[in-house]
Amino acid sequence: MSKKVLIITYYWPPAGGSGVQRWLYFVKYLRNFGVEPIVFTVDKKNYPITDKSLVTQIPEKIEVIKQKIFEPGQTVSKNNSSGFLSKNPSFFQRFKNYIRANFFIPDAKMFWIRPSTKKIINYIKKNPVDFIISTGPPHSVHLIAKKVKEKTGVKWLADFRDPWTEIDYFHHLPLTKKSINKHLKLEKEVLENADIVTVISKTMKLNYDKFNANVHVITNGYDDAVLSKIPDMDKSFTITHIGLINSDRNPLMFWKVIAEIIEENEIFEQKVQINLVGTIADEVRNNIRELELEKYVNYTQYIPNQSVASFQMKSQVLLLLVNHVPSAKNIVTGKVYEYLRAKRPILAIAPIDGDLAEIIDETQSGLVIDFEDYEGLKKAILIYFKHFLMGELNIESENIEKYHRKHLTEQLVNLINNN
Repeated sequence: MSKKVLIITYYWPPAGGSGVQRWLYFVKYLRNFGVEPIVFTVDKKNYPITDKSLVTQIPEKIEVIKQKIFEPGQTVSKNNSSGFLSKNPSFFQRFKNYIRANFFIPDAKMFWIRPSTKKIINYIKKNPVDFIISTGPPHSVHLIAKKVKEKTGVKWLADFRDPWTEIDYFHHLPLTKKSINKHLKLEKEVLENADIVTVISKTMKLNYDKFNANVHVITNGYDDAVLSKIPDMDKSFTITHIGLINSDRNPLMFWKVIAEIIEENEIFEQKVQINLVGTIADEVRNNIRELELEKYVNYTQYIPNQSVASFQMKSQVLLLLVNHVPSAKNIVTGKVYEYLRAKRPILAIAPIDGDLAEIIDETQSGLVIDFEDYEGLKKAILIYFKHFLMGELNIESENIEKYHRKHLTEQLVNLINNN
């Protein structure tokens, strides 16, 4: 008889972006291992990013329960992603940020907690489940699961796709000391009361081990690419970044190195092309403009998930950026696993002793350059360019199969079955 798990997630197709993919693909493969998923999500028509191609990944006849949500954050801080807190906000923007940071804790989804808790408890009374699973951020989702566990006694797995108080932008939020302490208190309560905690990196596990003895790393991963044909390689020396670039992720050193090589190397100037796919902060665009690199940069706002693989596979080099923040060592961007699938050389600007560097080194999939290593970055780009000119720019990555979504789902099911 199949076990049943109820998954509480704010993000679900047609939502696009990185937040939806982890649990969409767990749901895709759970039935392969004797687990029946039920999804509880928002009844929402307008996500900031939509990707209808992801709907095709939902297995047939999956039960999806929806609950309407009141989101004052959309009014208080409309179009202000946490990834794009302005460095020079207006007085009105500072006021809005202050209100959002200190009055909506843990986040602007807090008004979803009470009605969702009630609806899930009523559902479980009529339809028993073996586990409830919450995935955050937003961390309001964990508070729903905590209350459901308290009322029903159903076992609870809390999944952290990102850290709570250690997330890269937390130190930028205009939080009062009281608000910071409230976040810390809620985070501690969630971690201590969950039966299982799953995280995406080793450093996150080390940070959470002191709260719970049952913390496990299940990384993000990649799924099989759906391609009508294998794309032809780009003729230019393309360096492609897929995903948002905010001010903390802005690789100013990279732009300066590219400008210097263009000035010194006529062939490089003729061949290089930088592809930026996703939302790009104004500060990044300004740096590109100031260094007179605009003619070498192509901007694409968003590519549906089904088209991403083709775009990656035809690129000569895949650029991977980590936010230059205090928590940089534990940041593992989900796109690294898609880059592994593409089997193109990775150029990462990140801590050389961080979790991301360990994955790239282990898989022999590219080069990792530290944030301030200007000469190392220039050398790495020129090495890749030399191999490009020789027609030999390839990698022989290894040990990537363990990051396949199906294998990761098996790890998840083993945790559920053993607890």
